[in-house]
Amino acid sequence: MKDRFEDKVVIVTGAASGIGEATARRFSAEGANVVLVDRQREALEKVSAELPPEHTLSHVADVSDSRAVDGMVASAVKRFGRLDVLVNNAGVHEGGDPSKITDEEWRKVMATDSDGVFFGCRAAIPHLEKTKGSIVNTASVSGTGGDWSMSPYNAAKGAVVNLTRALAMDLGKKGVRVNSVCPSLTRTGMTADMMEDKKLLSKFAERIPLGRVCEPREVAAVIAFLASDDASFMTGANVAVDGGVSASNGQPPQQ
Repeated sequence: MKDRFEDKVVIVTGAASGIGEATARRFSAEGANVVLVDRQREALEKVSAELPPEHTLSHVADVSDSRAVDGMVASAVKRFGRLDVLVNNAGVHEGGDPSKITDEEWRKVMATDSDGVFFGCRAAIPHLEKTKGSIVNTASVSGTGGDWSMSPYNAAKGAVVNLTRALAMDLGKKGVRVNSVCPSLTRTGMTADMMEDKKLLSKFAERIPLGRVCEPREVAAVIAFLASDDASFMTGANVAVDGGVSASNGQPPQQ
């Protein structure tokens, strides 16, 4: 398995922490040349420094800026000569009472979580067509169903879910596969406050058949699978990595 991505070039956005960091480490462990992208320079360089220098490139960029995303892809191709996999993982979260969400809060989430995914795909497609590569987007169970007080995030992730389907249709005959992962509550920096709330975690545990939160490495494993030749006939799939949350019809446990 170590050589599954040998000589392949993989871009991972949001790679300084959480799912992105775990994904970058997973691809590196499987032999890939990995381009780690994030807005947070110090955290990004810390992760990058722990990976093989000859197979690693760190690139500071804000994915909500289309020109920065174009530069991200150009930098990867300049360094490694090709592109095989794009993982659009960078994301932010805002929520609350929808009547009180500001324009700035709405645009912040949509710009990173939705626009950034499209910008990444658009910039990468010409290079992925050459290598018959693949795209894996980090969506969410919040993109397949609603949450309380999370309307901007639900809207943005819902866009990613359907963008994944649309691009799979447009790019399939060009040899490019497009899939997404849809995690449920995962232990990341974005959810750090939730991880400290034992009462809230117990409520989640009641709704998650596996009875616990997801770890970033568990999502990374599915991302690597979807990007690999092991998933060669999968495209347009939004794969739940949710401990069984989406198996429920919403009713509470009876015991």
